[in-house]
Amino acid sequence: MAYRPSPSAAGSSLPPLSRPQLAEARRVRAVELFEEGASNAEIARAVGVCAESVRRWRRVWKEGGVWALRRRAATGRPPKLDDAQVEMVRAALARGARAHGFEADLWTLERVGAVVEQKTGVVLSRASV
Repeated sequence: MAYRPSPSAAGSSLPPLSRPQLAEARRVRAVELFEEGASNAEIARAVGVCAESVRRWRRVWKEGGVWALRRRAATGRPPKLDDAQVEMVRAALARGARAHGFEADLWTLERVGAVVEQKTGVVLSRASV
């Protein structure tokens, strides 16, 4: 029973795949190759990971099936900024520090935090910036 990862952005207007989506796509391809009888070394070369990762995936796949290799939802505290806010901040930062009234076009954590607060109203700690 094969499954497919999130759709690829190739040839579409979808945004590029995130790192977790790319990792899942590698595991999906590995499962396909498991089912075809490929060796761990062949699979490792095909998907661009070390053989140890393939051995671990094969063990998980044998114990829990293809669904055991699916991405899991992120755990922990939810992000303070939603995707729209992150994009708004990225666009603001891309204009450079001077566009936000700073003397030099140099980004520091404090300056980025100030722009985040100005654009979103969310105050981030220095560590969170």
